[in-house]
Formats: sequence, structure tokens, C-alpha cells
Amino acid sequence: MTSKKLVNTVAGCADDALAGLVACNPNLHLLQGHRVALRSDLDSLKGRVALLSGGGSGHEPAHAGFVGKGMLTGVIAGAVFTSPAVGSILAAIRAVAQAGTVGTLLIVKNYTGDRLNFGLAREQARAEGIPVEMVVVGDDSAFTVLKKAGRRGLCGTVLIHKVAGALAEAGVGLEEITDRVSVVAKAMGTLGVSLSSCSVPGSRPTFELSPDEVELGLGIHGEAGVRRIKMASADEIVTLMLDHMTNSSNVSHVPVQSGSSVVLMVNNLGGLSFLELGIMADAAVRSLEGRGVKIARALVGTFMSALEMPGISLTLLLVDEPLLKLIDAETTASAWPNVAKVSVTGRKRSRAAPAEPLEVPDSTATGGLALRQTVLVLERVCATLLGLEEHLNALDRAAGDGDCGTTHSRAARAIQGWLKEGPPPASPAQLLSKLSFLLLEKMGGSSGALYGLFLTAAAQPLKAKTDLPAWSAAMDAGLEAMQKYGKAAPGDRTMLDSLWAAGQELQAWKSPGANLFHVLTKAVQSAEAAAEATKTMEAGAGRASYISSARLDQPDPGAVATAAILRAILEALQQEGV
Repeated sequence: MTSKKLVNTVAGCADDALAGLVACNPNLHLLQGHRVALRSDLDSLKGRVALLSGGGSGHEPAHAGFVGKGMLTGVIAGAVFTSPAVGSILAAIRAVAQAGTVGTLLIVKNYTGDRLNFGLAREQARAEGIPVEMVVVGDDSAFTVLKKAGRRGLCGTVLIHKVAGALAEAGVGLEEITDRVSVVAKAMGTLGVSLSSCSVPGSRPTFELSPDEVELGLGIHGEAGVRRIKMASADEIVTLMLDHMTNSSNVSHVPVQSGSSVVLMVNNLGGLSFLELGIMADAAVRSLEGRGVKIARALVGTFMSALEMPGISLTLLLVDEPLLKLIDAETTASAWPNVAKVSVTGRKRSRAAPAEPLEVPDSTATGGLALRQTVLVLERVCATLLGLEEHLNALDRAAGDGDCGTTHSRAARAIQGWLKEGPPPASPAQLLSKLSFLLLEKMGGSSGALYGLFLTAAAQPLKAKTDLPAWSAAMDAGLEAMQKYGKAAPGDRTMLDSLWAAGQELQAWKSPGANLFHVLTKAVQSAEAAAEATKTMEAGAGRASYISSARLDQPDPGAVATAAILRAILEALQQEGV
């Protein structure tokens, strides 16, 4: 079965993609009759060297994304994963020559079709008297034995675009640019890894992987790599990649060792999430620095993709200060990142967290007996939430991402860990405030924010008094804060429903002579009834509001959780006979 792609036609997808890029970038022009993109200010390059590159489409943003002042003069695009036509390459060479440039350097990735077609166009242009040189980039570090075809050209080619572009912008001549970038090309290596293949428009995936396999050392055209490894953690995979790239017994290795200074490129092969890309970048930085390697610059993003392939490549370029200046030189190329011109290694990466305000002595602090009761209540609540984890997750799958129980268990474990560190504050206001900060930091999600809001607001009335009317006022303050910021109201099928029902019963605490247990028992029963009633409610807020009511035949997990918390508090207090 062929993969789905958002294209007009398979045959015209490369033309449409390049046209779309040019349409949105005033710095580019299409060369009529050819799949060629050139700088729109081409006539301003008179007397300077032109830089042309290209290859098959499907590697976006390479190569057209790197056209601009300080990088490429133009690119020639082939069909997807197919070398561009000789006629179009020659037309691009002629176009830049007729604009008054003093010579052209072709930067070509080491693939047979690219070498042949760019090479033939070069020979034809030279026969016409146009000065043309060609650099073939082979930065692949996958192969441990030398292949006749040489190392494949991968993402490191983009660094050659950058170095050559900076030299050309500075007015350096064709021969010198050719010599200098040829040296740079030999000082780098690239290795890719992927979780699965990609698929050319109109075709099936180029290879298959089992769920527990990862492809190591693959190219950028969907071809298989040098070996398959078992799925592992990001740290383990990055370590394996760097070991392979720098192993001196590997003929295609890059000679990076302790004390080396490098530019690191972490390149998304097209389908990797930004989350995974960041994780892999962090792993690469830590692993390299652990080997004593100085990372002078780190470039993270999508530079040379393989359609939708979910994987990355790592590129290491050995650098010195003169080479870094070329990497840092200004460019208007749209796909080149805004990289800080400072070393990554040795830079301070964090700052101390702000100090918490000093606690003001609280006159409402309770004694040792009440403190023991507080601990027992919290332990009972935590045990209850841990026991409900799977049930709450199951309820949440109907209208959410199925993590309500996990989120509440995370809160319970955070509280348990906090209790092991020492006794909780004796003041009820300080206790609720501490719990609020703990849940905001450890619980996460909207639930953590809502509980944090509730507890923060509820703590305020308890600063002056801790009698039953004050606790009722605390409930009122918490509910008001939840409604103000959460935008939910009673009847919207949220955790507020059970809390609101309990809060209405707790109003009785404001009356003289109110009984703690009698009122609290009624509040818990009302909360449980309200939680059960949410199964027939129309969701008016929260994630469930996006789901058809016909699919919501279970009570809201947040309402069930809050009712269970209130039940645990009641039972713990009854057990202690408060």
C-alpha cells in the first residue's frame, strides 16, 4: 500500500514544492523552463564566485533553503531522490555566468547520479569557456571498510555550503574556495539512525523495521543502513553512534578525540518530533563533553531530510578559530539557524532558583497531636489515589488522554516523598500553601494547576483562624479561584462538580454549634453523588467538552478523584476520633 502524501500529482510534486518555496521567499527566483532557484539579486554578484548545489528533491530545506547572501547562489532540483537533469545544471551555470560572476563552484553530494550529471554539465560549461570547479562531498561515517563509490554525501554538505558561501561573500577566488572547502570536507563525518523508513510519493516504504529495531548508518534516500540494532534509550543510541563515528578502525571515521573542537549538527531526517530532537541533542552534547570534546557550535533542526523519515543524523566537523569565523559569517539563507556565536561547552547553563520568602511565624500553628493527625490524613489520601490510578485512567480514556490516574498518582508519590523529608508545617495555612507548591511542581497538567489554585486560595482564610467557619471560608475561596481561572462552572462535568457540592454542605460549618463529622459526612456524600451525576452531564469545559456527549457514559475522572479525596479525609479523621 502506497503512503498518503499531500501532493497535487506525483509527477509534479518536486516542481510544486520548489515553486511554493520561491513564492514565499522574495529573495529567490525560478529559472524559466528549469527546476532551478536562484538568488533574486543575482546581478549584484558581478565579479564574485557563484556557488551552485542541488540534487534530488525530498531533502528539504536542502537545498533551496540555503540559497542566499553568504551561502548558495542557486540550486538545481531533481525529482524526488533523483539527480537533476544535465540541461538544468548547465542552464544554471550559464545564468550565473551571464550575470557577471567570475566562476562557479559546484558543490555535489557523493552519489553516482549527481557526480555524473553535475560533472557532465561542468565539462560542457568549461567547453563554453566558463570557469567551473566541482567539490564532491562525502561525509558518511557509516562504512567500516572502504567502498569503491566512496563515502555518501549527507548533512555535512550544508556546512560546506556555509563555508564556501562565506568565502565567496568575502571575495575569495574560485581556486582558493575550491581548495579550502575540499580540506574542510575531509574533516567531518555524519551518521544517521532511523526508527523506520520513508516513502517516495506514490510508492511504498523503502524498507521495513520490526517494532524493536532501529536502522543505523542509513543514507538520505530511504536506503537501508549498515546494520540494525535493538531499540534503546536516546542516550544509548547516541553513544553507539558517536562510538561508531569516532572509532579509528572505521575507515570512514572522523578523527574526533579528547581535546578536539567541533561543530555539532543534530539533523532531523524529516519525521522526528521536536521533543525527540531535543532529547537526542542533549544526549549528544553530554556524550561529547563526557569524552573531553569541546562543542564550539551546536546546530539543531532540520537541514537535510529524507522526506518523512523519523530519525536523525549527527554531524561532527573539526574546527579552529578561522573556520569558526566562516561558520559564524552572516547569511540571509532562510534555513540557516540563528546560532549564537559562542562556544556551547564551558557555558553556564542554569541559574539558581529564586529563594523562597521567609515564613512568617503563624499564630494558628497546631500542636503535636494535630500534626500527627495531619500526617495520617495525607497518608490516607495518598494511598487512596494510588489505589485509584488504573480506574481513573480508564475513565479518562473516554474523553482525554487516559492519564488522570497517573497524574493523581504522581501527586500522591510527591506528597509521600515530602512527608519522608520531615514533618509538615503545623499551621494549616502553611500546610495548604506547601501542598500547593508541591502539586504545581510535581503533579503537572491542568489538574496540578487547578489543585494548586484551590489550595493557594484556600490557605488565605486560615491565616487568621482555623475554626470550622474558617474552613468553610477556605472551601469557598478555593472554589472561587478554580472558577475564575479554570472557567468551569457547576454542571460542566469537571472536578469542580464534586467540590462544589461538598462546598454547599460545608456552609453549615458557619452556623454556631455545627458538628464537624455530621456536616463533613453530608459533604462527602454530596460530592460522591455529584461525581456520579457527571456521567449524564453535557461537558461544558475541559478536554471532554470537545467530545460528543454520546461517547461520555462514565463519570468525570476528576470529579471521582476529588470525591475520593474528601472520603479519605473523612475516614482518616473518624479513625483518629478528632
